[in-house]
Amino acid sequence: MKRLRPLAQAASIAIHPLGVEELFGLFDPVFSRRQLRGVVTEVVRETPQSATIYFRPGYGWRTHKAGQWARIGVEINGVRHWRSYSISSAPGQHPSVTVTDIGEVSSTLVHNTRVGDVLFLAPAQGEFTLPEEARPLLMMTAGSGITPVMSMIRTLIPHQKTADVVLIHSARTEEDSLFVDELRALSAKFPGLRLVENFTAESGRFDMSTPAQLDAVCPDWRTRAAYVCGPEGFVSDAEALWTRSGTGAAGLTIERFHTELNAGEPGAGGLVTFELSDKEVEADGESTLLEIGEDAGILMPSGCRMGICHSCLTPLRAGQVRDLRTGEVHGEPGELIQTCVSAAAGSVNLGL
Repeated sequence: MKRLRPLAQAASIAIHPLGVEELFGLFDPVFSRRQLRGVVTEVVRETPQSATIYFRPGYGWRTHKAGQWARIGVEINGVRHWRSYSISSAPGQHPSVTVTDIGEVSSTLVHNTRVGDVLFLAPAQGEFTLPEEARPLLMMTAGSGITPVMSMIRTLIPHQKTADVVLIHSARTEEDSLFVDELRALSAKFPGLRLVENFTAESGRFDMSTPAQLDAVCPDWRTRAAYVCGPEGFVSDAEALWTRSGTGAAGLTIERFHTELNAGEPGAGGLVTFELSDKEVEADGESTLLEIGEDAGILMPSGCRMGICHSCLTPLRAGQVRDLRTGEVHGEPGELIQTCVSAAAGSVNLGL
Protein backbone atom coordinates (compact mmCIF):
# COMPACT_ATOMS: atom_id res chain seq x y z
CA MET A 1 0.00 0.00 0.00
CA LYS A 2 1.36 3.42 -0.96
CA ARG A 3 2.14 5.48 2.14
CA LEU A 4 0.93 9.08 2.45
CA ARG A 5 3.48 11.81 2.97
CA PRO A 6 3.42 13.03 6.61
CA LEU A 7 1.62 16.31 5.84
CA ALA A 8 -0.95 14.64 3.61
CA GLN A 9 -1.43 11.89 6.20
CA ALA A 10 -2.08 14.43 8.95
CA ALA A 11 -4.46 16.34 6.75
CA SER A 12 -6.27 13.15 5.81
CA ILE A 13 -6.79 12.26 9.47
CA ALA A 14 -8.00 15.76 10.28
CA ILE A 15 -10.64 15.81 7.57
CA HIS A 16 -11.79 12.19 7.84
CA PRO A 17 -13.88 10.84 6.16
CA LEU A 18 -12.91 13.16 3.28
CA GLY A 19 -9.65 12.50 1.48
CA VAL A 20 -7.25 15.29 0.59
CA GLU A 21 -8.40 15.33 -3.04
CA GLU A 22 -12.05 15.44 -2.03
CA LEU A 23 -11.35 18.38 0.29
CA PHE A 24 -9.61 20.34 -2.45
CA GLY A 25 -12.61 19.58 -4.65
CA LEU A 26 -14.83 21.43 -2.17
CA PHE A 27 -12.88 24.62 -2.85
CA ASP A 28 -12.13 24.09 -6.54
CA PRO A 29 -14.67 22.06 -8.56
CA VAL A 30 -12.16 21.28 -11.32
CA PHE A 31 -9.55 19.79 -8.99
CA SER A 32 -9.25 16.12 -9.88
CA ARG A 33 -6.36 13.90 -10.86
CA ARG A 34 -8.72 11.20 -12.13
CA GLN A 35 -10.93 13.13 -14.59
CA LEU A 36 -10.05 16.30 -16.48
CA ARG A 37 -12.64 18.98 -15.81
CA GLY A 38 -13.38 22.60 -16.56
CA VAL A 39 -15.60 25.16 -14.86
CA VAL A 40 -17.68 27.46 -17.07
CA THR A 41 -16.63 31.09 -16.69
CA GLU A 42 -18.73 32.77 -19.39
CA VAL A 43 -21.45 31.92 -21.92
CA VAL A 44 -21.76 34.21 -24.95
CA ARG A 45 -24.74 33.97 -27.31
CA GLU A 46 -23.43 33.97 -30.90
CA THR A 47 -26.68 33.37 -32.80
CA PRO A 48 -30.19 32.33 -31.67
CA GLN A 49 -29.06 28.70 -31.88
CA SER A 50 -25.36 28.96 -30.99
CA ALA A 51 -23.27 29.88 -27.97
CA THR A 52 -19.60 30.11 -27.07
CA ILE A 53 -18.78 28.49 -23.75
CA TYR A 54 -15.60 29.67 -22.00
CA PHE A 55 -14.14 27.45 -19.31
CA ARG A 56 -11.26 27.31 -16.87
CA PRO A 57 -9.66 23.89 -17.21
CA GLY A 58 -8.28 22.02 -14.27
CA TYR A 59 -5.25 19.84 -13.68
CA GLY A 60 -3.95 18.06 -16.81
CA TRP A 61 -5.17 20.42 -19.53
CA ARG A 62 -2.54 21.24 -22.15
CA THR A 63 -2.72 24.20 -24.50
CA HIS A 64 -4.30 23.24 -27.80
CA LYS A 65 -3.06 23.98 -31.31
CA ALA A 66 -5.19 26.31 -33.40
CA GLY A 67 -7.77 24.18 -35.24
CA GLN A 68 -7.89 21.26 -32.81
CA TRP A 69 -10.96 19.84 -31.07
CA ALA A 70 -11.70 18.37 -27.68
CA ARG A 71 -14.29 15.97 -26.32
CA ILE A 72 -16.70 17.57 -23.87
CA GLY A 73 -18.70 15.53 -21.38
CA VAL A 74 -22.01 16.73 -19.99
CA GLU A 75 -24.43 14.92 -17.70
CA ILE A 76 -28.06 14.71 -18.81
CA ASN A 77 -30.54 13.00 -16.48
CA GLY A 78 -27.68 11.37 -14.61
CA VAL A 79 -25.99 9.97 -17.74
CA ARG A 80 -22.70 11.42 -18.98
CA HIS A 81 -22.63 12.06 -22.71
CA TRP A 82 -19.49 12.90 -24.69
CA ARG A 83 -19.31 14.91 -27.91
CA SER A 84 -16.43 16.45 -29.83
CA TYR A 85 -16.29 20.20 -30.39
CA SER A 86 -13.72 22.40 -32.10
CA ILE A 87 -11.93 24.86 -29.84
CA SER A 88 -12.71 28.36 -31.08
CA SER A 89 -10.20 30.30 -28.99
CA ALA A 90 -6.59 30.90 -29.93
CA PRO A 91 -3.89 28.98 -28.03
CA GLY A 92 -3.01 30.86 -24.87
CA GLN A 93 -6.40 32.51 -24.66
CA HIS A 94 -9.15 31.48 -22.27
CA PRO A 95 -10.30 28.12 -23.76
CA SER A 96 -13.72 28.06 -25.42
CA VAL A 97 -15.92 25.89 -27.59
CA THR A 98 -18.65 27.23 -29.84
CA VAL A 99 -21.68 24.96 -30.01
CA THR A 100 -24.69 24.98 -32.34
CA ASP A 101 -28.00 23.48 -31.27
CA ILE A 102 -28.12 20.20 -33.21
CA GLY A 103 -29.16 17.22 -31.12
CA GLU A 104 -29.77 16.68 -27.43
CA VAL A 105 -26.23 17.19 -26.11
CA SER A 106 -25.53 20.33 -28.13
CA SER A 107 -28.96 21.72 -27.26
CA THR A 108 -28.25 21.20 -23.58
CA LEU A 109 -24.92 22.99 -23.83
CA VAL A 110 -26.34 25.91 -25.82
CA HIS A 111 -29.46 26.57 -23.78
CA ASN A 112 -28.80 25.22 -20.30
CA THR A 113 -25.11 25.92 -19.58
CA ARG A 114 -24.53 28.46 -16.82
CA VAL A 115 -21.47 30.10 -15.28
CA GLY A 116 -20.12 27.78 -12.58
CA ASP A 117 -21.22 24.57 -14.28
CA VAL A 118 -18.58 21.83 -14.46
CA LEU A 119 -17.79 20.21 -17.80
CA PHE A 120 -15.87 16.97 -18.23
CA LEU A 121 -12.98 17.32 -20.66
CA ALA A 122 -10.59 15.23 -22.72
CA PRO A 123 -7.26 16.54 -24.09
CA ALA A 124 -7.31 18.52 -27.32
CA GLN A 125 -6.45 16.59 -30.46
CA GLY A 126 -6.73 16.68 -34.25
CA GLU A 127 -4.56 17.31 -37.31
CA PHE A 128 -6.56 20.21 -38.77
CA THR A 129 -3.86 22.69 -37.81
CA LEU A 130 -1.87 25.51 -39.35
CA PRO A 131 1.12 24.73 -41.61
CA GLU A 132 4.49 24.78 -39.90
CA GLU A 133 5.84 27.36 -42.35
CA ALA A 134 4.07 30.66 -42.96
CA ARG A 135 2.42 30.86 -46.38
CA PRO A 136 -0.71 32.35 -48.00
CA LEU A 137 -3.85 30.54 -46.86
CA LEU A 138 -7.32 29.92 -48.25
CA MET A 139 -9.97 28.96 -45.70
CA MET A 140 -13.37 27.70 -46.89
CA THR A 141 -16.02 27.09 -44.25
CA ALA A 142 -19.76 26.54 -44.00
CA GLY A 143 -22.00 26.77 -40.96
CA SER A 144 -20.29 25.53 -37.79
CA GLY A 145 -17.22 24.71 -39.89
CA ILE A 146 -15.99 28.21 -39.12
CA THR A 147 -15.26 27.20 -35.51
CA PRO A 148 -11.77 25.63 -35.82
CA VAL A 149 -10.83 28.19 -38.47
CA MET A 150 -11.79 30.97 -36.07
CA SER A 151 -9.10 29.68 -33.73
CA MET A 152 -6.62 29.96 -36.61
CA ILE A 153 -7.80 33.47 -37.54
CA ARG A 154 -7.47 34.65 -33.96
CA THR A 155 -3.99 33.13 -33.82
CA LEU A 156 -2.66 34.64 -37.04
CA ILE A 157 -4.34 37.88 -37.95
CA PRO A 158 -3.78 40.15 -34.93
CA HIS A 159 -0.25 38.88 -34.29
CA GLN A 160 1.50 38.19 -37.61
CA LYS A 161 2.07 41.17 -39.89
CA THR A 162 2.89 38.87 -42.82
CA ALA A 163 -0.37 36.90 -42.53
CA ASP A 164 -2.23 36.47 -45.83
CA VAL A 165 -5.59 34.74 -45.39
CA VAL A 166 -8.62 34.59 -47.66
CA LEU A 167 -11.67 33.33 -45.77
CA ILE A 168 -14.75 32.23 -47.71
CA HIS A 169 -17.56 31.55 -45.26
CA SER A 170 -21.07 30.33 -46.08
CA ALA A 171 -24.08 30.56 -43.79
CA ARG A 172 -27.79 30.42 -44.40
CA THR A 173 -28.38 34.04 -43.36
CA GLU A 174 -26.42 36.86 -41.75
CA GLU A 175 -28.29 36.17 -38.50
CA ASP A 176 -27.09 32.55 -38.59
CA SER A 177 -23.47 33.44 -39.34
CA LEU A 178 -21.09 32.76 -36.46
CA PHE A 179 -18.58 35.44 -35.44
CA VAL A 180 -19.88 37.77 -38.16
CA ASP A 181 -19.15 41.03 -36.32
CA GLU A 182 -15.69 39.98 -35.15
CA LEU A 183 -14.67 38.74 -38.59
CA ARG A 184 -15.82 41.95 -40.24
CA ALA A 185 -13.94 44.02 -37.68
CA LEU A 186 -10.74 41.98 -38.14
CA SER A 187 -11.02 42.23 -41.93
CA ALA A 188 -11.46 45.99 -41.75
CA LYS A 189 -8.55 46.46 -39.34
CA PHE A 190 -5.99 44.00 -40.69
CA PRO A 191 -5.10 43.82 -44.40
CA GLY A 192 -3.92 40.24 -43.90
CA LEU A 193 -7.52 38.98 -43.79
CA ARG A 194 -9.89 39.16 -46.73
CA LEU A 195 -13.40 38.04 -45.88
CA VAL A 196 -15.81 36.68 -48.50
CA GLU A 197 -19.31 36.07 -47.13
CA ASN A 198 -21.91 33.90 -48.83
CA PHE A 199 -25.47 33.79 -47.48
CA THR A 200 -27.15 30.83 -49.12
CA ALA A 201 -30.72 32.02 -48.47
CA GLU A 202 -29.97 34.96 -50.75
CA SER A 203 -27.43 33.73 -53.28
CA GLY A 204 -27.50 29.93 -53.06
CA ARG A 205 -24.62 27.60 -52.26
CA PHE A 206 -21.08 28.59 -53.12
CA ASP A 207 -20.59 26.81 -56.44
CA MET A 208 -17.57 24.52 -56.61
CA SER A 209 -18.79 22.45 -59.54
CA THR A 210 -16.39 24.54 -61.67
CA PRO A 211 -13.50 26.84 -60.70
CA ALA A 212 -15.33 29.94 -61.94
CA GLN A 213 -16.73 31.29 -58.66
CA LEU A 214 -13.55 30.52 -56.74
CA ASP A 215 -11.45 32.15 -59.49
CA ALA A 216 -13.55 35.30 -59.13
CA VAL A 217 -12.96 35.75 -55.39
CA CYS A 218 -9.50 34.20 -55.02
CA PRO A 219 -7.64 34.00 -58.36
CA ASP A 220 -4.50 32.43 -56.82
CA TRP A 221 -6.35 29.69 -54.93
CA ARG A 222 -4.32 26.95 -56.60
CA THR A 223 -1.10 28.18 -54.99
CA ARG A 224 -2.43 28.74 -51.47
CA ALA A 225 -2.46 26.25 -48.63
CA ALA A 226 -6.16 25.43 -48.56
CA TYR A 227 -8.38 24.38 -45.67
CA VAL A 228 -12.03 23.35 -45.79
CA CYS A 229 -14.39 22.58 -42.92
CA GLY A 230 -18.13 22.08 -42.95
CA PRO A 231 -20.90 19.61 -43.76
CA GLU A 232 -20.13 16.52 -45.82
CA GLY A 233 -21.52 17.88 -49.10
CA PHE A 234 -19.55 21.11 -48.84
CA VAL A 235 -16.30 19.30 -48.09
CA SER A 236 -16.85 16.71 -50.84
CA ASP A 237 -17.45 19.47 -53.40
CA ALA A 238 -14.13 21.06 -52.45
CA GLU A 239 -12.32 17.72 -52.65
CA ALA A 240 -13.71 17.09 -56.11
CA LEU A 241 -12.73 20.57 -57.33
CA TRP A 242 -9.16 20.21 -56.10
CA THR A 243 -8.90 16.81 -57.75
CA ARG A 244 -10.28 18.08 -61.07
CA SER A 245 -8.05 21.15 -61.01
CA GLY A 246 -4.87 19.08 -61.11
CA THR A 247 -3.63 20.47 -57.79
CA GLY A 248 -4.70 17.21 -56.12
CA ALA A 249 -6.77 16.69 -53.00
CA ALA A 250 -3.49 16.32 -51.06
CA GLY A 251 -3.17 20.11 -51.25
CA LEU A 252 -6.41 20.48 -49.29
CA THR A 253 -6.58 20.05 -45.51
CA ILE A 254 -10.01 18.74 -44.55
CA GLU A 255 -12.11 18.67 -41.39
CA ARG A 256 -15.55 17.10 -41.52
CA PHE A 257 -17.62 17.92 -38.52
CA HIS A 258 -20.36 15.82 -36.91
CA THR A 259 -22.06 17.41 -33.92
CA GLU A 260 -24.02 14.31 -32.96
CA LEU A 261 -23.84 10.56 -33.40
CA ASN A 262 -24.36 9.21 -36.90
CA ALA A 263 -27.09 6.63 -37.14
CA GLY A 264 -25.27 4.70 -39.85
CA GLU A 265 -26.49 1.72 -41.84
CA PRO A 266 -26.69 -1.82 -40.48
CA GLY A 267 -23.31 -3.43 -40.97
CA ALA A 268 -21.57 -0.11 -41.54
CA GLY A 269 -19.91 0.08 -38.12
CA GLY A 270 -18.93 3.38 -36.56
CA LEU A 271 -17.02 5.14 -33.81
CA VAL A 272 -17.32 3.34 -30.46
CA THR A 273 -16.74 5.53 -27.41
CA PHE A 274 -15.94 3.78 -24.13
CA GLU A 275 -16.92 6.64 -21.83
CA LEU A 276 -15.52 5.49 -18.49
CA SER A 277 -12.25 4.34 -20.11
CA ASP A 278 -12.04 7.55 -22.16
CA LYS A 279 -11.21 5.68 -25.38
CA GLU A 280 -12.56 5.85 -28.91
CA VAL A 281 -12.23 3.05 -31.48
CA GLU A 282 -13.36 2.84 -35.10
CA ALA A 283 -15.30 -0.40 -35.42
CA ASP A 284 -16.44 -2.34 -38.44
CA GLY A 285 -19.99 -3.64 -38.57
CA GLU A 286 -19.09 -7.31 -38.16
CA SER A 287 -16.83 -7.40 -35.08
CA THR A 288 -18.52 -7.67 -31.70
CA LEU A 289 -18.26 -4.79 -29.28
CA LEU A 290 -16.68 -7.24 -26.85
CA GLU A 291 -13.86 -7.91 -29.33
CA ILE A 292 -13.48 -4.22 -30.14
CA GLY A 293 -13.13 -3.33 -26.47
CA GLU A 294 -10.69 -6.13 -25.67
CA ASP A 295 -8.52 -5.21 -28.64
CA ALA A 296 -8.39 -1.66 -27.27
CA GLY A 297 -7.15 -2.95 -23.91
CA ILE A 298 -10.39 -2.33 -22.03
CA LEU A 299 -11.42 -4.73 -19.28
CA MET A 300 -14.68 -6.10 -20.69
CA PRO A 301 -17.11 -8.22 -18.67
CA SER A 302 -17.76 -11.53 -20.42
CA GLY A 303 -18.74 -15.15 -19.92
CA CYS A 304 -19.96 -17.58 -22.54
CA ARG A 305 -19.24 -15.20 -25.46
CA MET A 306 -22.25 -16.70 -27.27
CA GLY A 307 -25.14 -14.58 -26.00
CA ILE A 308 -26.37 -17.15 -23.48
CA CYS A 309 -25.15 -16.18 -20.00
CA HIS A 310 -25.66 -12.39 -20.16
CA SER A 311 -22.46 -11.79 -18.20
CA CYS A 312 -21.39 -9.16 -20.72
CA LEU A 313 -24.40 -6.85 -20.27
CA THR A 314 -23.27 -3.24 -20.61
CA PRO A 315 -25.18 0.07 -20.54
CA LEU A 316 -25.70 1.64 -23.95
CA ARG A 317 -25.30 5.39 -23.42
CA ALA A 318 -26.06 6.47 -27.00
CA GLY A 319 -26.37 5.09 -30.52
CA GLN A 320 -27.64 1.75 -31.78
CA VAL A 321 -26.24 -1.75 -32.19
CA ARG A 322 -26.93 -4.71 -34.46
CA ASP A 323 -27.60 -8.16 -33.06
CA LEU A 324 -25.28 -10.40 -35.09
CA ARG A 325 -27.57 -13.37 -34.56
CA THR A 326 -30.72 -11.82 -36.02
CA GLY A 327 -29.56 -8.68 -37.84
CA GLU A 328 -31.95 -6.59 -35.73
CA VAL A 329 -30.83 -3.00 -35.11
CA HIS A 330 -31.89 -1.64 -31.72
CA GLY A 331 -30.83 0.58 -28.89
CA GLU A 332 -32.15 3.18 -26.49
CA PRO A 333 -30.09 5.22 -23.98
CA GLY A 334 -29.74 3.17 -20.79
CA GLU A 335 -30.53 -0.18 -22.44
CA LEU A 336 -28.34 -3.08 -21.35
CA ILE A 337 -26.82 -4.76 -24.40
CA GLN A 338 -24.89 -7.98 -24.85
CA THR A 339 -21.51 -6.92 -26.18
CA CYS A 340 -20.58 -10.49 -27.20
CA VAL A 341 -23.30 -10.61 -29.89
CA SER A 342 -23.67 -6.91 -30.73
CA ALA A 343 -21.86 -4.84 -33.37
CA ALA A 344 -21.87 -1.08 -33.91
CA ALA A 345 -24.62 0.22 -36.20
CA GLY A 346 -23.28 3.75 -36.47
CA SER A 347 -21.58 5.62 -33.63
CA VAL A 348 -22.01 4.06 -30.20
CA ASN A 349 -21.30 5.20 -26.64
CA LEU A 350 -20.87 2.51 -23.98
CA GLY A 351 -20.77 2.79 -20.21
CA LEU A 352 -17.37 1.12 -19.89
